[in-house]
Amino acid sequence: MNQQTEQGSKAYLISIVMVAVLGGLLFGYDTAVISGAEKGLQAFFKTAQDFDYTDGWHGFTSASALIGCIIGSAISGFLATNLGRKKSLIVAGLLFFISALGSMDPEFLFFEYGQPTYTLALMFNFYRVIGGIGVGLASAICPMYIGEVAPSNIRGMLVSWNQFAIIFGQLVVYFVNFFILGDHLQPLVEDIGKQIAEITPAAQWTVTTGWRYMFGSEAVPAGLFALLICFVPETPRYLVSIGEDKKAEGILAKINGTAKAQQILQDIKDTMVVKTEKLLTYGALCIFVGIMLSVFQQAVGINAVLYYAPRIFGDMGMDNPMILTVFMGIINITFTLVAVFTVEKWGRKPLLISGSLGMALGAFGVAVTFGHAGLEMLTAASLLVYSASFMFSWGPITWVLIAEIFPNTIRGGAVAIAVAFQWISNFIVSSSFVPMFNMHLSEGDDFGHWFTYGLYGIICVVAALFVWRLVPETKGKTLEDMSKMWKDKLTNK
Repeated sequence: MNQQTEQGSKAYLISIVMVAVLGGLLFGYDTAVISGAEKGLQAFFKTAQDFDYTDGWHGFTSASALIGCIIGSAISGFLATNLGRKKSLIVAGLLFFISALGSMDPEFLFFEYGQPTYTLALMFNFYRVIGGIGVGLASAICPMYIGEVAPSNIRGMLVSWNQFAIIFGQLVVYFVNFFILGDHLQPLVEDIGKQIAEITPAAQWTVTTGWRYMFGSEAVPAGLFALLICFVPETPRYLVSIGEDKKAEGILAKINGTAKAQQILQDIKDTMVVKTEKLLTYGALCIFVGIMLSVFQQAVGINAVLYYAPRIFGDMGMDNPMILTVFMGIINITFTLVAVFTVEKWGRKPLLISGSLGMALGAFGVAVTFGHAGLEMLTAASLLVYSASFMFSWGPITWVLIAEIFPNTIRGGAVAIAVAFQWISNFIVSSSFVPMFNMHLSEGDDFGHWFTYGLYGIICVVAALFVWRLVPETKGKTLEDMSKMWKDKLTNK
């Protein structure tokens, strides 16, 4: 028996985790691609003759993928339990791929190319919902997959890499959109609603073609993910749940070494005596904490910033908002790495609490300074503080906790519920941001600006209190320890 078999192979573990992490990259890519495409898309459909593409229509189109995310996350538990983690991720990859090509060419087979109509708008949104289902599946199952294959002492770090991949995917698509745009320009406000021939010449290509390339670019990483996921193993915990103990032990041995594999396998089997338990077997608090972690991750308002970043920076008077958006993406990547390398040292709760307070500071800073002449750079700095604080806390750590706090026997269903609430909250925040931001008590006032970010700041403070009082610290605990932890909490009521 060689040393690698005795101690396990880190290279093997890293290789399968990196493939799973590609699902996170697609998650970030798909949700952020709209930021560069939405203005050209709006101008395109505004030229339709058979219906009025209103701001409400555009808000729905920009957020329609989130409807798919809600559906995908809601069915993720069923698919993960019945198909397995691996096959469910293959389904997600195929949905990503179909959505990318369909969003690029929604006219395919049924409609005249380049002619915006009511039915074409519906077809475009259908393809975006398909991609959203893939995002919903990936968002729930990728952290679950990584959490179930990773050793407990580095599980938090490895699951955090999934969030890094999400933010990296967003950064990649910011760059891709930037390079696709090239010398072309986004349509101006006065271009929206004009016929193509009347739109500023430098923006015409963006309106007719540019947004298509942005959506279509996702087909490359989507196809790669769908292919590579075929070569990773199923998770040991799922294999034990369907009676494939030998296969599970073989995978555990490759990751942890033969001696430790037997011990881990026995721990898994001890918590899998009953394969299915009711969701509330471990108490309502267990489910409530998972749901509220998801709700707070979105209620703090971060995706309103990520989805509308170029528009926000443009409203602040920035000459080239895409450049500042790319810079924000780099900041986000940097601070996500802070979480990756500190989550096992500092723990989950300290990162969440400090991140909440940093976000509150940034949000209140934006609320006070936005729209005031001469304070634009302070507003931008506050926005970056707000975003960076999220990236080392609620961004990655929420996924770590959702992947690990639920006992084995209810994990599939509990994760599905928690992530579904996350996407519902995301949809509410994303669709309410523009109307809230544009609210006025009197003509020309900035009520909506300070109200929106002031509200986000208050929610950040409440989130910190929630973590302090109710969220358990899971650093260093095995997934099998979760059953005992929640049963003890239930007994000690």
